[in-house]
Amino acid sequence: MDVVDRANPWWFETNWAERDRHLRAWEGEKVRWVPSWIWAVSLDPPALNFVYGPRQTGKTTGLKLLIRELLRRVPPDAVAYLDLDIILSPAELRRALEYVLGRATRRGAKTLYLFLDEVTSVRGWWRVLKYYIDVGALERAVVTATGSSTVGLVKTPERFPGRRGNGRDVVVLPLDFPTYAEVTGAAGGDPAALAEAFHEYLETGGFPRSVNRHPDAAETVVDAVVSEAYRHGRSPHLLKDIVAAVLDRVPSPTSYHALAQDVGVSHNTVREYLEFLADIYAVGIALQISGGMPQPRKEKKIFFRDPLLYRALAQWTSRAVDEAALLEHVVQEHLYRKFGEIYYWKNKEEVDAVAGPYKVEIKKTRPRKTYPADVQILTKEDIPHFLKQLKS
Repeated sequence: MDVVDRANPWWFETNWAERDRHLRAWEGEKVRWVPSWIWAVSLDPPALNFVYGPRQTGKTTGLKLLIRELLRRVPPDAVAYLDLDIILSPAELRRALEYVLGRATRRGAKTLYLFLDEVTSVRGWWRVLKYYIDVGALERAVVTATGSSTVGLVKTPERFPGRRGNGRDVVVLPLDFPTYAEVTGAAGGDPAALAEAFHEYLETGGFPRSVNRHPDAAETVVDAVVSEAYRHGRSPHLLKDIVAAVLDRVPSPTSYHALAQDVGVSHNTVREYLEFLADIYAVGIALQISGGMPQPRKEKKIFFRDPLLYRALAQWTSRAVDEAALLEHVVQEHLYRKFGEIYYWKNKEEVDAVAGPYKVEIKKTRPRKTYPADVQILTKEDIPHFLKQLKS
């Protein structure tokens, strides 16, 4: 199959990496890094890995870097890559897999390392893959499937019970601030350099194109959100209205009912769209916690999961960026990544973020009023050091 052969140039030439468009673009960037997540992918057969995260975070480039490294250790015929954005149906996927598996067998590959990029582009992809696993065709294979949302990928492991072998789940997100400071050379600098890096991070966020100051970075992030909306049967126009309503209310707690009144739709529709935004890693949702228990029926704090994403969606909806909200969102996101859950507390006073051992209130400047002794107050100047030590 010509389309498969073109996607696997290392089968035919040793200097393939010099002409690969993803690796050439990566080599040409001023700020570039080898993402640490590629080392978390299991290469021990049998394995079914899932690599997921929002678009524009460099998943395809990461796969190509992993393939380049892998080819230093295994023969070219043992590695296969399929771009499923150009494979339109389960039938085409079956034909491509038959071709790859047959070729690997004829060439004597002991282990096949198969990369399925943007696998969720093919409706029903998991049925095809499950069939080949069940018939034993992949018992000596390492399969790595990538996707851009939890809708079509993360929620499918339940369809592979007992079939993932040594496989792992790997999440690819925009750079957090400590990693941003590291790749830009500010991590080991003085406090002034760290503060300057944080100021830049609040502008660029952690998407590779924005870190490298590509002028279309914000546009590509919005395009990715709209593309996912179309792909998952959501109305981009309604999505835009709901995002605008959220932006009007952050960083204050709000409810699905309040947002529904703002937009003129049902609260169930708002809930579905916010769950979709969470599935594509655009927003996080912090529940109120009381008595040590989450309160799902109370108002929620909605936060955007990257500074560029917040800025881009604000521009898309003609909303102003609220710096207080931006600072709160950055801290909430980093705590969420660290502990896997994030809450807020509210009684007479409100505490913006509760996670693990931390109770954190985020302010642009030092507040005059006092808070309980176990609440840590973070100003804009405090946040860079807090985020750096949180990662260590």
